[in-house]
Amino acid sequence: AEVLLVVSASPARDLRAAEGGRPANLARWERLARSAAEEHGVFVAVSQLVGSEGGKLFAGGSLAVGPDGAVLARGPLMEPAAVTAVLDGVHLERARAEAPLLADLEQMLPHLEQSLAEARFGGVAGSPEGTGIRGLRGPAPVVPAGSECLELDLELVEQALVRFIRAEVVERRGFDKVVLGVSGGVDSAVSLALACRALGPENVHGFRLPYATSSQESLDHADIILQHTGAQGHTIEITGPVDAYVEGSEPECSPQRKGNLMARTRAVILFDQSAKLDALPLGTGNKSERLLGYYTWHADDSPPINPLGDLFKTQVWALARHLGIPGEIVEKPATADLVKGVTDADELGIGYLEADPILYWLVRGYHAADLIRSGFDPEHVTLVERRLNATHWKRELPTVALLSSSAIGEFYLRPVDY
Repeated sequence: AEVLLVVSASPARDLRAAEGGRPANLARWERLARSAAEEHGVFVAVSQLVGSEGGKLFAGGSLAVGPDGAVLARGPLMEPAAVTAVLDGVHLERARAEAPLLADLEQMLPHLEQSLAEARFGGVAGSPEGTGIRGLRGPAPVVPAGSECLELDLELVEQALVRFIRAEVVERRGFDKVVLGVSGGVDSAVSLALACRALGPENVHGFRLPYATSSQESLDHADIILQHTGAQGHTIEITGPVDAYVEGSEPECSPQRKGNLMARTRAVILFDQSAKLDALPLGTGNKSERLLGYYTWHADDSPPINPLGDLFKTQVWALARHLGIPGEIVEKPATADLVKGVTDADELGIGYLEADPILYWLVRGYHAADLIRSGFDPEHVTLVERRLNATHWKRELPTVALLSSSAIGEFYLRPVDY
């Protein structure tokens, strides 16, 4: 064999700051391609899909690698392109001559045998009384207890989300405008800014939907971000319809129920305005709220597309600073502004700075005991794990009784469903 051709539809994921300006899956593809090329002494060409489908973003970044592991050509990110590389047979001969793997194995075999013996006996080869492999005496930390795991390549995240909005709104669904609620908080500010970059501010309609008890600061901050982005601003009071229901039918309505009524009323208005303006509703909920179940079901989660749903709250804050969102919006305490004076941390019992690293590791399959051993606060871990497990039902579509062999979402699937 001289050339290994690989076609890949690998969704972009893990846009970490440490990956050199690429999604982590592309960095891994490059490591695989270079390793295969060097090991077998062949050219490797990886063709990566570009575009967006069903929320999955395919970032491109095709590449060709020589038999010595050197990258010969690399495609651009997020854009389709034809990439050309010259595959010269002379390079095959030279690389194969310089990489005699069999000779290397013969030379290293004695060292390999010694290493295996040390691993087997826990110390010096042939000595069961050895000192043991470092780290196996007593429980060691499993994961780092800091927030480094949440750091992202923010330039790449911005590029990916702008592309996502453009692809899902215009190319997939045939709209050219969006509507979204603008609360004055950082989540809606970031969604608004991204939508303006993707579609142009003239095609982005931001709605302030205040209730009588909404803070003046929230309204002021909503005005600031609308002016900052140049989006089309609208204000519709929801006090009348909410109070009409409460006073007419439910005078004993609790503050929590009333807050849910406000959230759902806002969603009803946004969907009606979307019909009026021929615009698609855009979501603003972040991953932390979704995993903790801290949102009103069939309200905040109802828009059909959401650019922030896979970003933890602390990552949204970082992206907001990267996008130049005004500081007074980014730095204020997070609040749903449904109950006067109550912040997210008050209701959750934990702040996002503490909760996000715990969520990060729990959703990757680590156990609470692993995190506590690594230095996380036991009470925080227990609280977060309990909320995560208790609110899974809010993150699922309605459960439908399966009665046929063509049930929607079970057997009747389109390619995008996979």
